[in-house]
Amino acid sequence: MNMKKLMMASLAAITLSSPVMADLVFPSLSYRTGPYGANGIPFADGYADYFTLLNERDGGIGGVKANVIECETGYNTEKGVECYESTKGQGALVYQPLSTGITYQLIPKATADGIPIHSMGYGRTSAANGKVFSHIFNYPANYWNGASAVVNHLLELNNGNIKGKTLALVYHNSAYGKEPIRTLEELSKKHGFNLTLLPVDHPGQEQKSQWLQIRREKPDYVAMWGWGVMNPTAIQEAANIRYPMENFIGIWWSGSENDVRPVGEAADGYKALNMHNVGDDYPIYDDLKKYVYDAGKAAGAGDMMGTVLYNRGMYAAMLAAEAARNAQKISGKADISASDMRDGMEALEITEARMSELGMPNFGPSFKVSCENHGGPGLAAIQQWDAKNSKWNLISDFKPTDTDVINALIQEDSAAYAAENNIKERC
Repeated sequence: MNMKKLMMASLAAITLSSPVMADLVFPSLSYRTGPYGANGIPFADGYADYFTLLNERDGGIGGVKANVIECETGYNTEKGVECYESTKGQGALVYQPLSTGITYQLIPKATADGIPIHSMGYGRTSAANGKVFSHIFNYPANYWNGASAVVNHLLELNNGNIKGKTLALVYHNSAYGKEPIRTLEELSKKHGFNLTLLPVDHPGQEQKSQWLQIRREKPDYVAMWGWGVMNPTAIQEAANIRYPMENFIGIWWSGSENDVRPVGEAADGYKALNMHNVGDDYPIYDDLKKYVYDAGKAAGAGDMMGTVLYNRGMYAAMLAAEAARNAQKISGKADISASDMRDGMEALEITEARMSELGMPNFGPSFKVSCENHGGPGLAAIQQWDAKNSKWNLISDFKPTDTDVINALIQEDSAAYAAENNIKERC
């Protein structure tokens, strides 16, 4: 063997024996088109921009670059499953389906494949029971927490007594919209209020009959589990019948700027839940401006900063990045696997001190995940729309919800799922 061939062979041996650091892959099951695109776009932008910031400012996570693979689902369950199947083999660490329907379909698939899912504030609520759902996480709060937060807010408004009051639920006629019904039924028994159910079919632009019923029956309060075009349509219909906006409250997916701005001044006073804070008055936005927006690396037009759903996408990305960082620490390696990521998510702890270090002080509640609890603390805040200044304001702290009712329902539903699927509790 001549010297040139010997050197090439030696170089090849070094290359093969040296660890090749792959990217940390975070698939984004996004939807930028269709009737839900207006809400899907800011979330996808916030999710992507946070990882871009980590890459540009920090060199990635633990020295490994993050790679966000975006796949358009159109908020369609079948397309969402196709996106999962086409990306799972690319080193996917965790999926954020951003759809309850897609989440339901992916629970058995992802569990079998050993890939965790983070359905933050949506999906199958009973997945909060980590004893049964080993790879599904829905921290920091779930839909049943949301249902309870609505009722707790009404209790506060009525000195703790809502017996005889009527709450109408206007909901997307899908797995998503139906998720809070059982909880509201149990809470209605506990507190003595009447519950009226008003389903709205996809995509939600036709609601005349529902709001005619509301005008006729005059419920004391209206709650909404809507998404996409359904939300501004409902708020406009409420304005048309002069329903008091301060008595109309949406889940956290019915509380973005896109939901209220089309209605104009008439949307003033409308309320919604939130699982994190609002606005752009956080140090992280200075870094995003420097490393992402001004550098021309933003996922979108750069005009979504500080909006509710951009913040939510950024928050989801932060939680994923912190879980990945945690997984690196636990496993002792920078190039983690989906299995390592699952372990990092299950041992995740988010403190106020850490959020401050990340430039996001008081951005969300502190919480700790465990084998038993994949759902976090279940805290929720109330925000209200100020039409004059075109902004959301938090009007409450992050408050606890009725865990007695919720935990019993979680246990019942997860036990039934375990029995159906022959799953033994893990811890």
